[in-house]
Amino acid sequence: MIGGFLSRTVGALVLASGLVVVSTATAIWWTARQDSQPSSDAIVVLGTAQYNGVPSSIFEARLEHALALWEQGVAPVVVTVGGRAEGDTFSEAEAGRDYLAEAGVPDDGLLAVPEGVDTLESMREVAAAFDERGWSTAVLVTDPWHAMRAERMAEDSGMEAGSSPTRQGPAVQTRAVQFRYILRETAAYLLYRATGESVAGAPGIG
Repeated sequence: MIGGFLSRTVGALVLASGLVVVSTATAIWWTARQDSQPSSDAIVVLGTAQYNGVPSSIFEARLEHALALWEQGVAPVVVTVGGRAEGDTFSEAEAGRDYLAEAGVPDDGLLAVPEGVDTLESMREVAAAFDERGWSTAVLVTDPWHAMRAERMAEDSGMEAGSSPTRQGPAVQTRAVQFRYILRETAAYLLYRATGESVAGAPGIG
């Protein structure tokens, strides 16, 4: 009798856990296909790898998308965020700012926040910069599969955030790559909701 009860309880827990994972993965997939472009205080570009001031292909895709949003008038300022890895001369934020400056965004349309080793820390640093300037609304630019977790972390940090994910670059090239990112983001999102902690891993989306 007791053994049967324990078996049913374990089975129910396994089923419930599976449903949580599937529903989270589905939400990540759905969010990745949305594109929120409300008029906002700033466009926030999540940083990722850069090489001596030159953005990686993933970072460049994000920056180009942010540039297009800025040109469309979604927000007057583009915020680049991301710290400096050990041994780097440039931070991700500085590399992104310089790339956008060369593309024609004026100085008063750019703000670099050169802090943050993962998404959660970056969102907290950006939220602090927003508070200093009296800003509250943001459009986040990142890879599609990262959008839901980035939105959640931004909102938990005190910002009103939507996301406009990139539609180009290595993160969306093949279905195999997309599936891998969705799996990783499912685990990362559930970890954050359970513990309040971020996770390091794939470039630029810790």
